[in-house]
This record gives sequence, structure tokens and C-alpha cells, in this order.
Amino acid sequence: MHAATSSTPLAAAGAAAPRRASGKAKRVLPGFGLTLGYTLFYLSIIVLIPLSALLFKTFTLTWPQFWEAISSPRVVASYQLTFGASLLAALVNLVFGLLIAWVLVRYQFPGKKIVDALVDLPFALPTAVAGISLTALLAGNGWVGQYLESLGIQLAFKPAGIVIALIFIGLPFVVRTVQPVLEDTEKELEEAATSLGASRWQIFYKVILPSITPALMTGFAMAFARAVGEYGSVIFIAGNMPMISEITPLIIIGKLEQYDYAGATAVAVVMLVISFVLLLVINALQAWQRRHAGAPA
Repeated sequence: MHAATSSTPLAAAGAAAPRRASGKAKRVLPGFGLTLGYTLFYLSIIVLIPLSALLFKTFTLTWPQFWEAISSPRVVASYQLTFGASLLAALVNLVFGLLIAWVLVRYQFPGKKIVDALVDLPFALPTAVAGISLTALLAGNGWVGQYLESLGIQLAFKPAGIVIALIFIGLPFVVRTVQPVLEDTEKELEEAATSLGASRWQIFYKVILPSITPALMTGFAMAFARAVGEYGSVIFIAGNMPMISEITPLIIIGKLEQYDYAGATAVAVVMLVISFVLLLVINALQAWQRRHAGAPA
């Protein structure tokens, strides 16, 4: 009798276990409906409403006025400089950011922690300080510029100076995106490829590169987007000469100072649309690469 009585709680617990297992697991956060509602509400306040105000202000212009505001030669030249310099800077950061991340992950050397901390310096440094520093360095009477100008090379107050400033502010995005992926890369695959007779280039191209390509694309997109909207570090080193070294954000600021709010929002809408399309293309390429590699998109 005692044995039968003592086994009853165990039997009840065993019968209750399947019921608990079949029930819904408790979640740390609230349900999907509530979290989705908060997500849409927050994005609406932070992103959608400001962008909608930008579009509505542009709608106050007629089509001829809108076209005149966005297609004047000075504005078109600023588009070409802004997006061209941003693309070139992002491509440079793609190569050298990967190289820096590789060195920080795969090698041990004195001062490694200092170098690792210096990568984050453009994040913390005010953009105006970065612009002034680069101008003092690359101007005709600067530490480096005085020697370059004697060779006929002028960087400050030219498009080349803008590219250098954009490289400076965009480098951490690539390094910090690729670095953790490289740290998680399985070295056993590299060792297996080496044992099968693969060369160093084949190991990098066939084994390492496919695994880090999504991170590279993400870092490239972030560096490009950051460069397109950069203002503080560029205006000091650009010289801001119309048709030569004038960026689109400066065009927008100039229109705002002239109280041409509709014209400023029109140019801003063009930048918004172009940037959004380019980011969509980059994300589509990233998703295609993941599907091609067999990973979930």
C-alpha cells in the first residue's frame, strides 16, 4: 500500500510532463502581435513620419519646378561627386578593411590592442575635427601636403581630398563587420584544403571568401551609406567650389539658408531615392550570394 501511494505523485508528474511539453513554450518577450505593433509604431515615429514630411513638402512644387530644382548643372555635378566619391571610398574600404580585419584576427603582434582601438577612432571623433585634421595634414602648407604639392599633387580642396575624408570615416564599418565573421571561420576547413593540395589563393578564394562575402557586402553598404550622407568632415577639405568639389549635402544646406525649403527637400528626395535603390541592390546581391552558397536568405 505504501509503495503504491508513493508512486502516485511520480505517475502524476509523468502524466503532466507530456501536457506541458505539448503546450506552448513561454516566451521572454510578449507575443508577435504586440511586438510587431511596437516595432511599427517606433519605426513610424523615427523613420516613416520624417521621410513622409520630406515627401509632402516636395509635393508643394509643380513638376517643372521640381525638375528645375533637381536637374540644374550645379546640382547634377554634386550628385556625381557625392555618389562617385562615396562609391570609390567604399570600394577602397572594402579591400583595406578586409586586410585590417584579417591582420587583427589572424596575427599576434606588439601593440595589437592599440591598433584595434584606433579602428574605432572615426566613430568617436567629431566629423568636424576629422575634417580640420585632414585639412591641416593635406593642405598646401600641411605636414604632408607641402611635400605633395612640390610634386604637383594636390589633395586638399579637390575631389581626391573628399575621397580621403570618406575613406577615413567609413573604414570602421567594414572592419567591425568582417572581424567577428573571420573570428568564427572554421580553420579546420583551411587545414583540410591545405592537406588536399590547395594553394593559399585557392584557400582564400574557395574557402574563406564565400563565408565572409555577406559580411563584406554589409560593411560595404554601411560604409557607402555613411559616406553619402557625410557633411562635417567633407566641407573643410572639399573647398566647396561649385561644379568641382561641392557635395550634395552642401547644396541642401545652401538652399535651406536661402529659405528655399521646397528646393532643398526636392534634392534630398533624389538623394533618398538613389540611396534606397542602391541599398536594395546591395541587399539583393547579398541574398543571392547566400542562396547560392546554400545558406538561408
